[in-house]
This record gives sequence, C-alpha cells and structure tokens, in this order.
Amino acid sequence: MRLILILITSFLFTACSMDKMLVRSSVPLIESGVEALNHETDLDLAEDSIPANLNMLQGMIKIDPENALLHTYAAQAFYGLAYGFNEDTQPERASAFYQRGLKHGLTALEINGAKSLMDTPIADFEKQVSRLKKGDVAAMFWAASNWAKWVDMHRDDPEAIAQLSRATALMQRVIELEDSFYYGGAHMYFGVYYGSRAPVLGGNFDKSLQHFDRAREITNSKLLIPDLLQAQYLARQKQDQEDFHHRLTGIINAPDDLMPELGLQNQIAKRKAALLLKKESEWF
Repeated sequence: MRLILILITSFLFTACSMDKMLVRSSVPLIESGVEALNHETDLDLAEDSIPANLNMLQGMIKIDPENALLHTYAAQAFYGLAYGFNEDTQPERASAFYQRGLKHGLTALEINGAKSLMDTPIADFEKQVSRLKKGDVAAMFWAASNWAKWVDMHRDDPEAIAQLSRATALMQRVIELEDSFYYGGAHMYFGVYYGSRAPVLGGNFDKSLQHFDRAREITNSKLLIPDLLQAQYLARQKQDQEDFHHRLTGIINAPDDLMPELGLQNQIAKRKAALLLKKESEWF
C-alpha cells in the first residue's frame, strides 16, 4: 500500500510538473498574441478575441498559480478590455475588470516578494515599493494602471480615493526604474494626475504638460493616447476649449498607419476622441 501511494504521488507530481512546463513553454505564444493584437485595427475583431485569450490565460494561471508573469499578462489584458471596450458603455463591468486586473498585478508583485500590498499601512506600502526592482516594473505598471482607473470610476467614494496614493507610489517607482516602459505610460499617468485637478487641490498644470510632452517624446508623437488624455483632463481642467478641440480632431484625422505596432491603441484613441468631442458644448 505504501508503495502504491508513493507511485501515485510521484505520478501526480510528475504530471503537475509537466503541465507547468507546458504552460511556461507557451509564454512566447502569449507574447506573440499580444503583439498581434496590438497591430489589429478592427476594433470589433479585437474585442471579440480578447475574452478567449483571457480565458486561456486564466486556465494557465490555474495550472501555474505562482507564475508572476502570467498574472502580469492578466493584469494587462483586463486593463485593455476595460479601458478599450467597456469603460465608455458599461462602466460597472469596466470597474469589475479593473478590480480583477489589479488583483492579478498585486499577486504578481507578492509572488516576487512584496507583502500584502492591498492592506498594509501606507508607510509600509511605500517602503516595500521602494525595494521593488526593474524586473517588477511591468507588474507595478499594470497594477497601478488598473488601480487608478478603478479609483477614477469611484471618485465619489472617499475610501476609494484614499487608495490613489498607492497607485501613485507604484507609478513613481516605475518612473524611477524605467520611465519609458510601455511607451511612457507612467508619464501619461502623471499627466492625468497633475492635470485633472485644480492647483488648489494638488494639481499642477506645468508638471502635467511636462509629463505629456515626455510621453510624446518617447513615442515620437505617433501614439495618440497622450493627446487624448491631455485633452480629456488638462485642457478640460484649464477650460482651454481650443486645445481640447484641436487635439481631439487631430487624433480623429491622424493616419491609421501612424504607429502600426500600436494600431489598436490608436484606433481606441480615435473612438474615444469622437465620444469626447460630443461633450464639448457641455464642458465649455
């Protein structure tokens, strides 16, 4: 009986190990899939493909739950699904996706050695963040991106607003370690962070513009998201209708092949720009 138990245990362990090896050997396929999706300019096709890819990714995580890279990809996928395809039409669904993306991002960081980032006091949180390394940048970035968007969708909730400082600490660490990561995404974050509030409430229009300019510098102004966010937050906060209108119409009229490797993001920017222009008379 003991021998049989040993053999069964050994078989199960071997099978589990083989499953994990198969999952880990499939990571290049995920990377290729992300790259292919980023090139897609048909928004309906992109939206239809994301759920299947997410389900596959979550299945891989069940097999290899301690794989930080898989959790990081899941955080990125949930963010992209929420921001690109749900936020403007199904905000409650987008909020749930941001929360799921946040959980995956924090899980990736905790697998890599961070401790209870959601619940630890802010001073301890910031101390842990200061110890994170360049290898943690992707997980930090996608965790913070999901966190900040979730907060933005619950801006009437003081408890939610209080969590923004944690997302900001993560993004500041991204700036310190690799400010050009994901096409200057952390600079876009701080462009919004400083540009979406009046100076008396902690906003800083000069800093906001500096961060948006740095994001444009990183992408040679070929990614349209920095202009979209500058119009949506900074121009609106400054009540600069001319800049608001100019940037959004520029996005809509930009060539579709401006940045082929991020064709999807630019098409999302075009759609969002059109939606924002419909609010121009209401906001100015």
